Amino acid sequence: MELRLSLSTLLALCLTASAAHAADWEIDGKHSSANFKIRHMMISDVRGQIGGIKGTVNFDGKNVDDIKVTAQLDPATINTGDANRDAHLKNADFFDVTKFPSMTFESTGVVPVLRGGFKLGGKLTMHGVTRPVELTVDGPTESIKDSKGVTRVGAAATTTIKRKDWGLTYNSTLDNGGVALGEDVQVTIEVELVKKETPAGSATETPASPSTDKKADKPVKEKKVKEKKEKPVKAKKEKQVKTKTDKDSKDNATDSKSGTSSK
Repeated sequence: MELRLSLSTLLALCLTASAAHAADWEIDGKHSSANFKIRHMMISDVRGQIGGIKGTVNFDGKNVDDIKVTAQLDPATINTGDANRDAHLKNADFFDVTKFPSMTFESTGVVPVLRGGFKLGGKLTMHGVTRPVELTVDGPTESIKDSKGVTRVGAAATTTIKRKDWGLTYNSTLDNGGVALGEDVQVTIEVELVKKETPAGSATETPASPSTDKKADKPVKEKKVKEKKEKPVKAKKEKQVKTKTDKDSKDNATDSKSGTSSK
């Protein structure tokens, strides 16, 4: 008998198998970075970096069709190599980090690209505004194990956004009619992911049910009740024995004294 599968059925089976083996990965903030570049006075580029990157990726290690990403950045860590400029970027003219202390990205879907790689669609929330973005992703790399046996993969992503779309409109006009800052911001994100391993035995260890615990405790409880009941009886017997012993000792002492007197 010949078995035929439609393309849609085959794709569904592949995606189901992929999802079944998907694993959670954590972004290693110590080995990840988000870099940007913007045109300055229309003659040069200013580069900077935003740190505090963290987040999770759901990925089976091979197939990116169902990859899911959530990431967060800390705009208060912005660094362009100039303290005064960094302070300006953090205030209300730009990122207003006191009012908007984080940037977040949440993926919404994958678009395959010919000749390898893929585009990752998502929602970027920055400066209190959420808008769609599309990242061109290079990777993920083949997974490796580090010296401690931890599984790692790497990836890089690029995109270009218009800062005014997120309410970052501050600018100044130059004498020649130009502007101090360009509108387009080129972004490059490089991440290293660490696989979250399931602790050994956690999947097989099943806590005892309340009924089992109750049965196990029953003999102990019964023993305690029995001991509680027997304690007064035992104490009474001991008291009676002590009383009798004291009486016998007293009688013996009296007899001994009488015998001595008669002599």
